[in-house]
Parts: sequence; structure tokens; C-alpha cells
Amino acid sequence: RWGRRQRVLLWGVLLAAWEAAWGQLRYSVPEEMPKGSFVGDVAKDLGLQLPALRDSGVRVVSEGRMQYFSLHGKTGHLVTGERIDRENLCQLVEKCVLRCELIVEGEMQVYRVEVEITDINDNAPAFREAENDLTLSEMTAPGSRFPLAEAHDPDLGRNSLQSYELSGDEHFSLAHFSLAVQAGPGGDQRPELVLAKALDREEAAFHELVLRASDGGDPARTGTARIRVTVLDTNDNAPVFSQAEYKVSVPEGVPVGSTLVTVMATDEDEGLNGDVKYSFHKISERASELLHLNTETGEITVKNDLDFEEISSHELEVKARDGGELSDMAKIVITVTDVNDNVPKVSMRSALNEISEDAPTGTVVALLHVQDRDSGANGEVRCTLDSSVPFRLEKSFEDYYRVVTANELDREKVSEYNVTVRATDGGSPPLQSSAVLALRVLDVNDNAPVFAQERYSARLSENNAAGALVLRVRATDADWGQNARVRYRLGEGRVRGAPLSSYVSVQADTGALYALRSFDYEEVREVGLWVRAEDGGEPALSSNVSVRLLIVDENDNAPQVLYPPPSAAAALGPRAAAGAGWAGVELAPRSSEPGALVLTRWLVLAVAAVSCLFLAFLLLLLALRLRRCQRSRQQQLLQADASGALRGVPATHFVGIDGVRAFLHSYSHDVSLTADSRKSHLRFSGGSCCDTLPARPPPDEPAPLLGIEDPA
Repeated sequence: RWGRRQRVLLWGVLLAAWEAAWGQLRYSVPEEMPKGSFVGDVAKDLGLQLPALRDSGVRVVSEGRMQYFSLHGKTGHLVTGERIDRENLCQLVEKCVLRCELIVEGEMQVYRVEVEITDINDNAPAFREAENDLTLSEMTAPGSRFPLAEAHDPDLGRNSLQSYELSGDEHFSLAHFSLAVQAGPGGDQRPELVLAKALDREEAAFHELVLRASDGGDPARTGTARIRVTVLDTNDNAPVFSQAEYKVSVPEGVPVGSTLVTVMATDEDEGLNGDVKYSFHKISERASELLHLNTETGEITVKNDLDFEEISSHELEVKARDGGELSDMAKIVITVTDVNDNVPKVSMRSALNEISEDAPTGTVVALLHVQDRDSGANGEVRCTLDSSVPFRLEKSFEDYYRVVTANELDREKVSEYNVTVRATDGGSPPLQSSAVLALRVLDVNDNAPVFAQERYSARLSENNAAGALVLRVRATDADWGQNARVRYRLGEGRVRGAPLSSYVSVQADTGALYALRSFDYEEVREVGLWVRAEDGGEPALSSNVSVRLLIVDENDNAPQVLYPPPSAAAALGPRAAAGAGWAGVELAPRSSEPGALVLTRWLVLAVAAVSCLFLAFLLLLLALRLRRCQRSRQQQLLQADASGALRGVPATHFVGIDGVRAFLHSYSHDVSLTADSRKSHLRFSGGSCCDTLPARPPPDEPAPLLGIEDPA
């Protein structure tokens, strides 16, 4: 079986473990310990490892200006930050408890720590006045009692005041006086001087006594006060207070100089024996700083500001004494009521200054502590946030709140937030304070580059210079920093079997598209390509746009004779060789009718490097005309063969070389195709109109094409 001591120890361990699990630690430490003294092993009690304790950013926060405790970073121990005086901190309080919070920033956790400051015997009993004068009449009856000044010891328990002792001349003074100790309403000891033997002024006009007060410490501490008794003639009436106890209630913050209460005592004696004076008989040191007593009138007034949050009530005793040293006592109870004079205080215990825009909903960004020193409804605090921000408040622990994200964040819409936390108490009128949390939203690469146009096109004249600027493409990225940095590159492709990159290039930073070589319209009419814009994120996002490059034709090619070939022209003699082109020769009878076919087997065709559509249309027109001319010529030749002559000229007229030359001189047409402008023209030029067979087409032949001139 376990003994009683083991069971108590087990219950203590279980209680400490339960309190640690629920976020509360309790320790005790004697007062007056030097700075850095051990209080408790926080790391062990919370189950935190020392490396994690250092990395989590653990700190101790205490209310008020003094920080009485701190955390030792190497050991994880809670130690004293200052020398602690229990009597200075906890006046009129039996159990002195200091509270602080342990903030674990890395986990956004807070733990309440309570440290009880235990008393040591560091104070000796002390009297407010080291010397006291007492005047008694020689007619004072033996057995009369006279209250003496009480000693005060701020220590507690056995260390506080325990006993009084009277000393003096054993053969004379102690023969006339003795000491009696009465218990007060609160259990305090009240010394009284008892007249044991009648006084005789003629025997002794003065008596010297010493009152010693002792506490129960080990070793005991003592304090003394000297009592001088003066023997006077008869004073048979003592002052009497109108009330044995005076009670008054006053709101805190009452103006200095205000009268709280007036005590009054009467003495039926006359002259000096009936002159009453008032004084504080029992009063705390703090109350003596706040209150003033008029010794003549008995008015108690405010000397310094009363603060409910500091001390809510004062108990004191007033003594009324006449000129013959007879006196009476009255108790005064002053209750200070609370008013709404404290603004709620919002403190940022831990806060982030930046957050990623992809942070999930519910991410904690700040840990707040709210405090109002008032009581009741005046101390009830309600916290709110602006409705326009994507954050909300959550109750964390007692007076602690957490600010968490309520919605998804988008840096491209809002890049910074100034979150205002407002705390309002329940007073009338309510008081309000606020704190601002500045939060910057960090960018995430969630936006791809977007081109300014859906597609691009440009026209480039052929024979351009290598390196010529074609156009610029531009894309923007709504992200920030490296995520918004856009670079451009060409997509894969080929032109006439060669890589696209050998024809054009794009500058990575500006999006400028350049031609790397000179284009020839007769080879490449159009180039289609893709340009990709890619940002600098990780991973990178990209988008594509199509670019169409049209090559514009220029008049950079002279006409060429495709048929007949040059070899056929050379066989006809010097005249063909002398001209710039070639002259086709056909024999035609002089009797040919207007519109008769002249050119049959030889077609003089001049071709320029023009567009394929125009060339195909021209060839089609010539082919149709040639077909009709062939049918007409066949009919004329049949008529000529039947008569043996052309238009009355014998066929023998055209026999031999001389006849051919004569025919060429009289009946010939020069056909040429010029390209001296954007429009092509088909011209027929002849020497003598009267000797040249007409070349006008028959009436049923279609009209010539637009842009083709026929002077005949």
C-alpha cells in the first residue's frame, strides 16, 4: 500500500499534468529571491524539446510595466526577472499570485502561468510613531484601559505580528500599569494600557514605558515604541463618536479635495478637557497617501486619485481625543465603485507581416490579447473586424483572439491589408480602442502572360534588309516580380524546308520580331508562325499567339520571252538578231480579209515575274484567241488554194528569198509585252498602216482584258 505522502505526491503530479494539458501551469517561489532564480521547468511540464523550444520563438509576457519572469533559453526554465517583494505587490491580500502568459509563436499557442509568491519573514513589526504621549488624570480609576498604537507587520501567517510586551521600571512604572491585548473584529491584536494602581501626580508626574511587538518568525523580529505617560488633574468625561462605524461609497475618479465623510465626537467637559482632536488611529500606508483627515473638523477628503482597479475599499479607524487624553474610536469603511474610465487595450502578442496569396482558409495571421481593467459590464469587451477584409476573429484562450483568413486571397486584386481590430467595452457610453495589423500579400505564379492582341499580322516588302524590324508583340502578366517577368521565343516551324529560326527571330525581352534574311516574293509569299510568352515563375506559365507575315511584291524582275526559244529566232537571220526581242514571221495573202489570221505557228510571248493569278488569266485569254484564229486561217487558206492568189496577188510573187523579204517589209507585226508599270499592256506596233494587214478581232470575239491596250 502506498503511504499518505506517496498519494499526495501522485495527486500533485496528476494535477500538474492536467493543468499543463489545459494550457495552465502553476508554480510557487519565495519572495526576495535574487534575479534569475529557478521557478519551474516549463519545457518539461509542456513536453517541449529544447531545440524545438528555441526554434518556436517562445517568450514570456506579463501585464504591466514590470516583467517579473523570463524564460531561460538554454534550459527551458522559468526564472525570476527581478527581485520580488510580496508585501509591495500584494497589499491586504493573503494569497499573492502573479500571472503571465507563455507565447509559442511557431505554434500560435498561449499558456497561462500562475506563480504564487510565498511569504518569508523579511519584515519586522513596526509602529507608525516611535514615541507616543499619553496624558492621564490622577483621578483616573484603576482598571481604566487606554488603547495603544498598533504595530504593523506586512508578512503573513507565523511571520506576521504575534505578540506584544510591555517593559519599563519594574519597581515603579510596571507597578502602576499593565498590558492587555484584545482581539479585533478581523482577528487582529489590539494592545491596551491598563491602569493597575491609582496615580498620584505628587508622587510621579511622568511614567516611561516601552511597548515591544514580536512576530513568529525564526528568528523572530521585533519593533518597539516608547510610551510617555503624563499625569494631570481630573478629566472625567471622554469624547464619544456619534456613530461607532461610518460607511461611505464613492465613485472612482472623484476630484481631489472632495469630502468623503465627516466624523464627529462630543465631550461634555469644558475647556481643555472638552477640546476634541481627531487623528488616524489605524490606516494602511496606501490609504494615508490617498486620504486626508482634518484634525479640527473631522472631515476626510481625497488627497490623491482613487482607482477602483488598484484598491476597491479602504478600512481605517479614527481616534477622537480630548485635552485630558481621554479618547474614543470609530471605524470608517470607504467603498470605491467602478466607473467606465479604462479604454480596452488591444495587444498584438504575435503577428505575421506577410502571407502568401495561396494560403488556405483558416490560416492564423495574428494572436491578440484584449484587456479592460474595469469590472462588470464596463470590463466586458467585444472585438470586431472590418467587414471588407477577408479575415475573421476566433476566440482562443480567455482574453486571447486569433485573426484567421476567412476567404482566399488574391494579390492581383489587393496586395496589402491594414486590418483594424476594434475593441469596445460594455460601458455607457462605451469606450473603444483599436490596433492595426499591416499584412502584405506575397505573390504566387497563378497568372499566365496575356498578349495585347488575339493575333498579329504584318506586311514586309520583299528585298528587305537582313535584321529589319517586322513588328513587336507584347504580353503582360498580372503577377509580381519574377513571376511577372515575360520572355518571348519562337515556336517550332519550317519555311521551304529550312528551320523557321533561319528566317525570323524574336528578342526575348522586348518581343521585337526581326527578319534574319532578305525575302523574295517570287519564292515566299507568306510566313505563319507562333510566338510564345513565358513568365519567370516556378513552374513557369505561358501562352501563344499567331503571327502572319505577308511578303509584298515589288517590280524587281524584267520581262522574259519564253517562246519561241532564242535558237529559233537566230535561224531567221540578221533582223531577228538585231532587235531586243524576236520577230515572228508569217506569210499572209494580200487578198486576206480584215480579221484574217496572221500568226499561227509562232506565238511571241513576253512574260514578267508577276503574280500567278494574272499570268494564268492572260495565258487562258491567248489560248482562246489562238484557237479562233486557227479556224479562220484554215478557211482563208482553202480559198487561196482554189484561186491561186491572195487578194489578186499571184502566189509566185512570194516565191524565193526576195519574195519573203518583200512580204516581211510590207506585211509584218511586232508583238511585245511591256512591264513599265503596275499594269501590263499588250501592244501591236506596225510600220505602214496601208501595207499592214489589219489585226482587229472579229465582232464576235470577246473584249480585251482591263489594262490591255490594243491600238489597232
